[in-house]
Amino acid sequence: MKKNIYESSLVDSRMQSYLQKIATGPKMSKDLTEVEAEDALTLILKDEVSKVKSGVFLIAARMKLETLEENIGYWKAMDKTTIRHPIQLDQLLQIADPFDGFNRVPYFGFYTIPVLAAMGLPTYGHSAPSLPPKFGITFEDILCKHYGVNPKGNHRQRVELIRQFQFGYINMQEAHPLLEKLRDLRIEIVKRTMLSTMEKILMPLEAQAGGNYLATSYFHRGYETSMIEVAKLSKFNLTMVGNGAEGTTLYGVHKPAKVFIESEKEKTKEILCQISTMFSEETNSEIDDAYKALKSEEYDLPKFADWGESALKSGAGPAGPLIACQAGTLFHLCGLVLSFQEGYDAARKVLQEGFCYKKLMQHIDSLF
Repeated sequence: MKKNIYESSLVDSRMQSYLQKIATGPKMSKDLTEVEAEDALTLILKDEVSKVKSGVFLIAARMKLETLEENIGYWKAMDKTTIRHPIQLDQLLQIADPFDGFNRVPYFGFYTIPVLAAMGLPTYGHSAPSLPPKFGITFEDILCKHYGVNPKGNHRQRVELIRQFQFGYINMQEAHPLLEKLRDLRIEIVKRTMLSTMEKILMPLEAQAGGNYLATSYFHRGYETSMIEVAKLSKFNLTMVGNGAEGTTLYGVHKPAKVFIESEKEKTKEILCQISTMFSEETNSEIDDAYKALKSEEYDLPKFADWGESALKSGAGPAGPLIACQAGTLFHLCGLVLSFQEGYDAARKVLQEGFCYKKLMQHIDSLF
């Protein structure tokens, strides 16, 4: 239903007041309250203000640097407009890497997901077709561009397959269509906005038994504070936030990574992930050698997928140790094994048995 002139003027007046606060330069700008931040982003998501005002707001909010209160407000606006589906699982881990993807060293999180499921932890990846500024490779890019899955129209089927196979992939286009509608604007803005931070802490699927876990990441120091505080307000029972390789959830391989764990049961923990102290000397060398070998490799999607599939078939190739590292690390951080090494060994065993490849192909075939 269209707004009347009076309602439209009220909306414009509110957005104008928010812009006057945050877009008046580095010295004169003022912070928004949590309520104002939530209202401003809600107006943008619901397309109630012009694209120009929306763009100015998103740029100004990041240039000013968001406060904790503002970030909580922005997240609340995104969370309340997320389409959430219940799913009959006791536990469910969401892996939410940056929605602009990776474009440096190959990152095999897509193939880690079925391995975690085989280890006993149902897992899904939440992503979108690649966004700015990187336009790198995302879970959704791999699924749709390489394996040919339709990006739209199969959301309920994807949810059902996650219940059936214990793993899968959810895209932002259907989990949060209002956020997806901002894609063109985000491309025009070029740089990251606060959306890039908060879209990684949304919950499109909710395990009904209450074991909802999130593994996500931060790149720029300082944002982990807001992410952890938002996690406390979310429905996630356990949240891991760490500075992994290229902003992903591959923690501790390229450099020591600080991982913050927020749980309902205890205070936020800070764990230093560093492969030289997480694993045995032999395992450390295996992971380090694989990562270094891939650093110098040029690759496209077919070559990347070949590495990932080879690992799922038998554990062979450079992807194997990195998949086992990520799976084992997350499995341990979720409290499901006593050590990182035990998690790695369990993941390696799953890879060598080879059934994850068949499961992944069956899952993908079911989407056609």
